Amino acid sequence: MSAVKQATSRIPIVAVDLESDPVAMGFVRTLAQPGGNITGVFLDLPELSGKQLQLLKEMIRSISRVAILGDQVLNAPQFQATEVAARTLAIQPQLLDLRASKDIDTALEAASQGRAGAVLLLSSPLVFNHREQIGSLAVKRRLPSVSMFVEFAEAGGLMAYGPSLREAFRRAGGYAGRILQGAKPAAMPVERPAKFELVINLKTAKALGLTIPPSLLRRADQVIE
Repeated sequence: MSAVKQATSRIPIVAVDLESDPVAMGFVRTLAQPGGNITGVFLDLPELSGKQLQLLKEMIRSISRVAILGDQVLNAPQFQATEVAARTLAIQPQLLDLRASKDIDTALEAASQGRAGAVLLLSSPLVFNHREQIGSLAVKRRLPSVSMFVEFAEAGGLMAYGPSLREAFRRAGGYAGRILQGAKPAAMPVERPAKFELVINLKTAKALGLTIPPSLLRRADQVIE
């Protein structure tokens, strides 16, 4: 996103960004009045990973250690929020850097060697683009996994909790249409995701030897069997 902002200050940009605080990063002046050429859908909810930890704790009552995988630069606010949530839940976080595809196998092996009871994947394009590989390797190492991407659970990860990317892109498309009709991004408020989904993959749970609590299954928006 920073590279796009540096490339142009005149061409309208409609973003779908799940990691950045648009105000803190200088992409927009305020959420209500962006004031420049950028608008769109920004998540900026670093505390979302705390909710994912709660779901892991509900799923695996005995869990005491969770590996947190993410880019320590891109995901810095999420790492901080996750550490706070982990202390509240009496979970010991194992922070592992995940910046490139070559890091995936190494990070999951480190989680396994560190006796993590599960892995939590912070949001990044890398995690989304390599979701099938990550899900498969996590099962191979007997590691329950959770991500914010619904598509991660659909691709073989154990669980996902987060905003609907499909809905975010649909809303971004509406913004693009309004701009093409003459609207100015400077006056188009930045939106936040309004729909969050819980998806559980029972096939993966079975492969891991896990029994999912009925209370969690009842709350799931999608159960993959």
